[in-house]
Formats: sequence, structure tokens, C-alpha cells
Amino acid sequence: MSAIYRRELKSHFQSMTGYVFIAFMVLFIGIYFMAYNMMSGYPYFSYTLSGMVTIIMIGIPVLTMRSFADDRKTKTDQLLLTAPVSVTKVVLGKYFSMVTVFLVPVLLTSVCPLIIQMNGTAHLKADYASMLAFFLLGCVYIAIGMLLSSLTESQIIAAVGTFGVILLLLLWPNLVGFLPSSASASAIGFLILWTLYVSIVYRITSHNLLGIGLEAAGVLAIVGIFFLKRNLLDRALVNLLEKVSITQVFQNFASHYIFDAGGLISYISIIFVLIFLTVQSIEKRRWS
Repeated sequence: MSAIYRRELKSHFQSMTGYVFIAFMVLFIGIYFMAYNMMSGYPYFSYTLSGMVTIIMIGIPVLTMRSFADDRKTKTDQLLLTAPVSVTKVVLGKYFSMVTVFLVPVLLTSVCPLIIQMNGTAHLKADYASMLAFFLLGCVYIAIGMLLSSLTESQIIAAVGTFGVILLLLLWPNLVGFLPSSASASAIGFLILWTLYVSIVYRITSHNLLGIGLEAAGVLAIVGIFFLKRNLLDRALVNLLEKVSITQVFQNFASHYIFDAGGLISYISIIFVLIFLTVQSIEKRRWS
């Protein structure tokens, strides 16, 4: 895995992608830092990080779009797939190389809370906790981009898809408020979500019987609950979707100054799931 990691990390800087990404991030962090903390006098660096949540929606797709899509387009993925190394190590090597590139601007700007302290009152614990949450949120976005890149050979499609998913996640808390909360609406919503889940499983495994069995079991369970315990579905979908808001965990740190340990664990869990799905996607292509 270390050889893959070094190769990918080197490629990020040989192609200038790494330098451009780092410069892009540092530039906008500097702009927000000057506007919020230096000029407006806000004592929390987390204000700057809150602004950067929108900016990384542009930067992350550029960083991740070529992770697997470029290999598929140039057919160099065949070298990796036939190499005496597991697919998991290949995926982890690529992932950690992108995380390293993302970590650089985060570390470079870690001095900002100290600058605030030199000029007045600072809240170092809250700021560095927010930086940790911001870093893990970025790691989640990188895992999303890597997964989408593994599903296509077009870097443009991978970048646009990653941008769209991140935008959806940013707007998620507001969009959930428009959903109907009736039991029937929840049942329909769960059926749609379950069908999407089964579709992903089928795309990864290509196992017809497994797909049919999962879909049938899910439909029977949801329909059964609807007719037997309908009250359980009242606002069930809305409540579930509100709890899976990824950006809310970061906001707990940055806006409410709450150390949300459970939220950090959820970030790490999501990363593991996305890496697993990426591995399965590559494994499917390896044996097809």
C-alpha cells in the first residue's frame, strides 16, 4: 500500500493538481480569515471554517475526479488490478494520498487561531475541535468523490457527480423540511430509498438472486409496517433524514461549540462504508 500511496501522492504534485488545490484552499481560508476574524473581529476561527464548507464543494471534486477515472481512461487500471496487491490496499493508497493533500492546507492554517490569540481573545479548544470536524468532513467528501470516480472513466462526470452530491448534502437540512410527514409519504420514501440501496448492491455484486431477495424483503417489511403499525411511519422518514445530515455534525462544532464525539464516529463510519463500496466496485470490474 505504501508504494501506491507514494506513487499517487507524487502524481498529485507532478500534475499540479495538488499545488492548485492547496493554493485554492489557503487562498480562500485567508480571505475568510481576514474578513471574519481580522477585520470584523470574530474571536472564533470556526466562522472561517463554516465559510469554507461551501468552498470545498468546488475543490474536492477537482482533487478526486482522476483518482480512478483517469486510470480507466488510460487503461493503466489493468496494471493495478493485476498487480500482486489487494484491491483494498490500492484503494486505501489512493485515498490516503488525497487525504494527505487535503491535510496540508488544514495544517498550514492551524496557526490562524494562534494569530487570533495574539490579537485578542481566542477560543483554541473550540477552534481546533472545529478544525478536526472540518478535516473529517473533507475526508468524507473525498471518499464520496473516489467512489464516484471508480464508477466512470470520465473525469468530468466524476467531478460533476461529486459536486452534485456535496451540494445536495449542503442543502440537505433545508430540503428535508419540504418533505411530507404522513405515514403514506414515509412508506413511499422508504420504498424509494430501499430500491436505490438494492440497485447499488446489485451494481456492485451483479447477483440477481441477492438483488431480488433484498428488494422483496424490504418491500414486504415496509408494506407490513404500513398496514399493521402505521403510526410508526408518521414523520419517520423526515426524522431519519434529519439525523443523517452530514453537515450538521460540523455545525455542532463550529456554530454550537459542542464536541460531538458521536458525530465524529459517524464521519469515520461513513468513510469506511464508502471505501468498502469503492473496493467492491473495483473488485467487480477486476473479475468481469
